Amino acid sequence: MRSLVLSLPSSPPLALPLPFLSPSLPPISHTTTKYPKYPKLSFKLHSHPTPTPVSVSVSVSETFDWHSKWYPVSPVCDLDPRAPHAKRVLGLDLVVWWDRSAGAWRVFDDRCPHRLAPLSEGRIDPWGRLQCVYHGWCFDGAAACRYIPQAPHDGPPVLSLPTSSTPLRIFISFHSFRHRRPIINFPFSFFGNLQIHTFKKACAAAYPSFVQNKMLWFWPRTDPEYKDIAEREKPPNVPELDDPSYTCTMGIRDLPYGYEVLVENLMDPAHVHYAHHGIMNIPKRPGPARPDREGGRPLDINVETMDVNGYISKQEFGSSKFIPPCLYYAYPSLDSNNGSVTSSSIQEKSSAKTNQKRRRVLLIFFCIPVSPGRSRVIWVFPRNFAVWIDQLVPRWIFHIGQNLILDSDLYLLHVEERKIAEAGPSNWQTACFVPTKSDAQVIAFRKWLRKYSQNKVDWGAKSNELLPPTPAREQLMDRYWTHVVNCSSCRVALKGLKALEVALQIISIFSIGIVAAAKENLLSAMTKTVVVSMALLCFLASKWLSQFIYKTFYYHDYNHAFR
Repeated sequence: MRSLVLSLPSSPPLALPLPFLSPSLPPISHTTTKYPKYPKLSFKLHSHPTPTPVSVSVSVSETFDWHSKWYPVSPVCDLDPRAPHAKRVLGLDLVVWWDRSAGAWRVFDDRCPHRLAPLSEGRIDPWGRLQCVYHGWCFDGAAACRYIPQAPHDGPPVLSLPTSSTPLRIFISFHSFRHRRPIINFPFSFFGNLQIHTFKKACAAAYPSFVQNKMLWFWPRTDPEYKDIAEREKPPNVPELDDPSYTCTMGIRDLPYGYEVLVENLMDPAHVHYAHHGIMNIPKRPGPARPDREGGRPLDINVETMDVNGYISKQEFGSSKFIPPCLYYAYPSLDSNNGSVTSSSIQEKSSAKTNQKRRRVLLIFFCIPVSPGRSRVIWVFPRNFAVWIDQLVPRWIFHIGQNLILDSDLYLLHVEERKIAEAGPSNWQTACFVPTKSDAQVIAFRKWLRKYSQNKVDWGAKSNELLPPTPAREQLMDRYWTHVVNCSSCRVALKGLKALEVALQIISIFSIGIVAAAKENLLSAMTKTVVVSMALLCFLASKWLSQFIYKTFYYHDYNHAFR
């Protein structure tokens, strides 16, 4: 990457992009963080105006504003800084990419202003800019267009610097990738008329983004007034996720059912013994009612303090809290006062000295609306005991069982959502018969949705709110495109296991070849037996590994009748 710094005789050095000089310079590290802040030759970001003004403070009205909240996009550990990533949240197509010059993740609208091609199909160019691969337009971290290859150098200028009489000092800085600081500066002089030209409409649309709790968040508005929203309003914070004394093994998966069904399913403890039978080892708790074969029994759940900012529920084995739109967390009662979540609207006080001595575990789910009939869940179960297990066992091992749990009721929820749509979301209370207290949290969520959001997610003007058609079962329960491509740990594991499978097959074939090619008296009968046995074992191991790879990373059906 390279950094070009222009120095005029009467002014301090001025950071200036020179696209027409770029192809002649070698790709070297680019950063300007070691220089003072100078006036930038950039323009106001182009963004689409919103139809109504929105307050940036916490909403206290009776209507929940879906577009004035922070949304998690992905765990940072699952984002590759070498390439842009396509994401969809709240019906918005996003591109996530790493801005090397600023050392920060950026979230843009996933369309190039030129011909609306997806920027997520592009690349990070040698100068650390996001490049659209359709026509080569390049954008910096502020979404300003820094390079249009097709634009003539004598086009309409935005800034003209006459340098015919006074040389313009240009410094080319070589930077260290490791230490992010300049190593060598090469100055030289430039004579002539230097012109830089661009247009406001050439800028991409940037969303405010923010990293918290090891996750990337974004604010779903591109208006300039929200540029510094992270300084005024923060996402809900879970302090345990940043506490090194707790585990923080995250997982992510896209699901073929909507946000509403996802949230109510996670709030329903009564289904666990049946929908996940044979998967989860749930201890039977003592109580007056005798549980059935699967372990189900009456549950006493009470919902408290509901308002537009969510609600809290209490039950005999712990408490839970819903902070809309995304955060739902529960803390089993290993002991009292277990777990805390803070935000701009909800604060919980606890004794840090006492909490350090307690065994604590939280069940945290970030429920993300993707589009009608589509949702995403990020899960993490931090605990402050047996931390060494998560440090020793790779993350993808935990995802095997967690994905199986999601698969076990996936088809049920997909069909259920379509039945609810047929009845009409506003008729949920009459279409569903929920007579027991075990459904208290589900009823509370539907009540909150009806009271504060008109029984639906606000997808904006782009969405038609129609559910997508039901695909084949193998596609519906696919793991590769819904999890593996979004999980860095599983991607690495899949690549390694495939290589191991090929190696086992090669060893098997090579061993048989040795026995067949060897002369009669060259190998003893015992040696031949050992080699053939090894070849057979390698072949069987490769076949087993092939099935393991398919069921773990691609498709694993779940049949409740035989559980």
